[in-house]
Amino acid sequence: MNLVLCVSIFVVCIGALSEGALRPDIVQVGAVFSFNTINGKVARIAMKAAEDDVNSDPRILGGSKLSILIHDSNFNEFLGIIGALKFLETDTVAIIGPQTAVMAHVLSHLANEFHVPLLSFTALDPTLSPLQFPYFVQTAPNDQFQMTAIADMISYFGWGVVVAVFSDDDQSRNGITALADQLAERHCKISYKAVLPPDPTAKPSEVKDQLVRIQMMEARVIVVHTFNRTGLLVLDEAQKLGMMESGYVWIATTWLSTVLDSAPSSKTANSTIGVLTLRPHTPDSERKRAFMARWNKLSNGSIGLNPYGLYAYDTVWMIAHAVNLFLDQGRNISFSNNTRLSRMRGGALNLGALSIFDGGNQLLNNILQTNMTGLTGPIRFYPDRSPLHPSYDILNVYETGYRQIGYWSNYSGLSVVTPETLYTKPPNRSSSSQILDCVVWPGGTTKKPRGWVFPENGRQLRVGVPNRVSYQELVSRVNGTDKVQGYCIDVFLAAINLLPYAVPYRFIPFGDGHKNPSYYELVNMVSLNVFDAAVGDIAIVTNRTKLVDFTQPYIESGLVVVAPVKKLNSSAWEFLQPFTPLMWGVIAAFFLTVGIVVWILEHRINDEFQGPLRKQIVTILWFSLSTMFFAHRENTMSTLGRIVLLIWLFVVLVINSSYVASLTSMLTVQQLSSPITDIDTLVTSNKPIGFQVGSFAENYLTEELNIPKSRLVALGSPEEYAVALERGTVAAVVDERLYIELFLSDNCKFSVRGQEFTKSGWGFALPRDSPLATDISTAILALSENGELQNIHDKWLSRKACGSQVTGLASAQLQLQSFWGLFLICGIACFLALLLYFCLMIRQFRQRFPEEPNASMNGSSRFTRLQTFLSFADKKEDVRKRMSKRKRRDMLSNDNGKRIFNL
Repeated sequence: MNLVLCVSIFVVCIGALSEGALRPDIVQVGAVFSFNTINGKVARIAMKAAEDDVNSDPRILGGSKLSILIHDSNFNEFLGIIGALKFLETDTVAIIGPQTAVMAHVLSHLANEFHVPLLSFTALDPTLSPLQFPYFVQTAPNDQFQMTAIADMISYFGWGVVVAVFSDDDQSRNGITALADQLAERHCKISYKAVLPPDPTAKPSEVKDQLVRIQMMEARVIVVHTFNRTGLLVLDEAQKLGMMESGYVWIATTWLSTVLDSAPSSKTANSTIGVLTLRPHTPDSERKRAFMARWNKLSNGSIGLNPYGLYAYDTVWMIAHAVNLFLDQGRNISFSNNTRLSRMRGGALNLGALSIFDGGNQLLNNILQTNMTGLTGPIRFYPDRSPLHPSYDILNVYETGYRQIGYWSNYSGLSVVTPETLYTKPPNRSSSSQILDCVVWPGGTTKKPRGWVFPENGRQLRVGVPNRVSYQELVSRVNGTDKVQGYCIDVFLAAINLLPYAVPYRFIPFGDGHKNPSYYELVNMVSLNVFDAAVGDIAIVTNRTKLVDFTQPYIESGLVVVAPVKKLNSSAWEFLQPFTPLMWGVIAAFFLTVGIVVWILEHRINDEFQGPLRKQIVTILWFSLSTMFFAHRENTMSTLGRIVLLIWLFVVLVINSSYVASLTSMLTVQQLSSPITDIDTLVTSNKPIGFQVGSFAENYLTEELNIPKSRLVALGSPEEYAVALERGTVAAVVDERLYIELFLSDNCKFSVRGQEFTKSGWGFALPRDSPLATDISTAILALSENGELQNIHDKWLSRKACGSQVTGLASAQLQLQSFWGLFLICGIACFLALLLYFCLMIRQFRQRFPEEPNASMNGSSRFTRLQTFLSFADKKEDVRKRMSKRKRRDMLSNDNGKRIFNL
C-alpha cells in the first residue's frame, strides 16, 4: 500500500515538473499597424500597456513572458503583408491587426494557411465572414451594427433619402452596402453614392467635384463613411461650398469620434459643428476609469484615448488568457514546416522558413470561448462571432467639443438611457421607445431639417395640368392663358399653403384644348422628368402607380353605369310587391300550421275549440287569420297553447311592420325601369358602351372586363353623353361617379344603375420617391380634418340635382332569407309543444286504460286500442273535476303533514 502511494506521488510530481518545463520563456505575438494614424498611435500605446500588465501578473502565463512585436505598415498594404510574413517566420502564435479591411482580406488567407489567429479591432468590414476566414476574429463590433444604428437614426428623424460619401476601399464600400440594405428595410434609400479615392490619396479637387454634384441634388442628408483624413477633407470642402449651413444633415461614422477623442484639447473645427457621429460604447467601470487616469502618463500627453485604445488593451488580454488556457490544457507551442512551401525552391524568397502553428486551431477556439470582463465591458462571442451587446454612443458636435444625445444598442435601438440599464429589461424596439435628446444642426438651428430641397435651387416646380374641354369645374384654362382654375387646382394650392416651407411652382397645361388629353400620357410625362408633378382629376389606378408616386387621395371615386330610364306606372296588384311569392307562401303555411297546433293543444279543455267538424275547421281558419290583426276572440287555456300563440304573435308583429314599411316606400318613391340594371347586365347585353375620352375606363373595360373595343364608343363631353344615350347610340355610359353626378345634375332622363364596381380616388402625381409626396399627403389629411376640403368641394361641385332623380330601383322585395330565423323559432316551438302534449296524452291514456297482461296484441286488438286512444283524445276533459281532485289531494297532504307535526 505504501509502495502504491509513493509511486502515485512520484508520477504526479514528474507530471507537474514536465508541464512546467513545457511552458516557453517567451510567447510572441505580432501586431501590424500604421503608426502615423490616430488609431495606430493609440493602439501602440495601449498594447504596450497591456503587455506590461500581463507580464507583471505571474498568474496569467505562469512564468512565461508575453512579447508583442509591432510592425509599422505606414498605411501601405504591401508593407503590411511583408510584416505579417516576418512574424510567420519567427514562431508567432497570433497577430493583432491589420488596421484596414483591405489588408485583412489578404492576411486572412495567410492566417488560414498557417493556422495563426488574426485579431483586429479596426478592420471591421462586415463581409469578412468567419466561414471564408475562420482564423480572422473581429474583437470590436463590425460596421454592420454601425450601419444599423445610422439607419435607425435616419428612420427616427423621418428622412427617406440620403447621400453616401465614402472611400473606394473594401471597408467603406461594404459598409455603405450594409447601410443600403438597412435603409431598404425601413423604406428609405441611398439616392447617390459619392465615391472618393482611398484614404489618404483623395485630393481637395476630387472631393469638391463630388460635393458640387451633391449640392445640385434633392437629398440633404449626407453620410460620410471613410477614414479621418479624407473625412475631415470632405467636411472642410463642404464648409467652403456653404454646405454646413441650415438645411443640411451630416452624419459621420466612428472616424470623427476618434478624432474628437484623440485631440480633446484642441478647439473644434468649424467644419464639424452640427455633425452627428457615432462612438463605440464602453460601459463605465472602475478599471476603465483607472486606465483613463493612467493614459496621460502612458502617452506623455501626445494623444487622447479613444475606444479603440480600450479594444487594443482588451485584445492583448484575450490572447494572454487564451494562451494560458492553451498551456494549462497540456498543449505545447510548436511549429512545423509547410510541405507545400518547402517544395518551392529557387529565388531569394525564403518561403521554407514560414511554419504552421500546430496548436493554432485550439488557440483560436480558446479565443472564441473567452468569457471575461475588460475595459470595454463583458467580453464574449456569439456563435456567429459577433460580440456581446454591440452598442454606440451618439454624439453631436458643437463649438467647444461635443455632447452625447443618446445611445444605440442592438438590444433596444435608440435611447437616452444607458444600454446597461436596458439589458435588465425586456427588449423594446417599438417606435414610442425610440428617443434621442435635442440636436443642434448645422447652422446652429435646433429645428429638425427637412432633409431635402428642390433640385437646382431656385427652379420652379413644373406642374402639368390637363387642358380639359369638358367638366371644367375640375380643371380649366382661363381665357387661353396659362392660368388655370378649378376644384383640383384649389385643393393643390390649399395643400401647398399648408407646407412649412415655400414651394415655387408654375402650371403648364397639357393637351391641345380640342379634346381631353390622355391622363396616362400626363402621368408618364412626370416619370420622364418632363413635369415635376401632375395636378388634376387623376385617378389612382394600377398602371399609373407603376410610373409615379401618388399623394393621399383628396376625393373618392369609382366607375358607375348611367343609362336611360322610364317611369313605371303603379299596377292594381302593387300591394303584393313587398314580399316575394315564396315569402307569401311561407306566411300562409305558417298561419295554417299555427292554427292547427293551437287547436290540438286546446281541443280537449277549451269549449271554443270543440263542436262539429265543420265548425272546428272554420274555427281553425278564423283563429289563425285573425291573429294577423291581433283580433282573435278565442281564449287559450293551456300553457303550451299560450306559449305557441305568444311566439307567433311576435312573428306576426315583425311581418306586419316590415310589410307596411316596404309598401309605403314603394308607393311614395318613383319607380324607374331600364334593361340595364348594373355592370353585369351591361357586359352581357352586347350593346355599345360609351366612355369619356382620356379616362381609364376604356382600359378597365377592355383589360379587366374583356369587353371588345368594337363595343366602346368614345365621348368627349356631357352633351355627347346625353345625345348618345337619347338616340340609342350607346346603351349606357361608364365613367367615374363624380363626372356622372355633374352630368345628372342637368340631365334627369338618366340614372345610375347598380353600385360602384371599382374603388379608387384622385391624387396628385409626383416622381418616384419624391419627399414632397409625403408632405402634400399630410397637408391633404389636415385639409380633410379642418373641413377646408369640403368647403372647396361645395364651392365647385355642389349642384342641385333633379327632384325626380334617383340612383337606382326602389328597395327590393323582402326575401324569405330576412325572416327565416323567426319562422325557425316558431316552427321549433310548435314542434316541441306538440311533442310534449302527445307525451302527456299517452301517459294519461295508459293510466286511464291500462293494458291487460294476458291480452294478445293481434291486429284487431291494436286497432281497437287505437280507436280507444282517438276517442280519448277527442273527448273533452272535465277541467273542474280535475281541479277538484287536485284540491282534495292537496288538502289530504296538508292534513297528513299536520298530524306528523303534532306527533
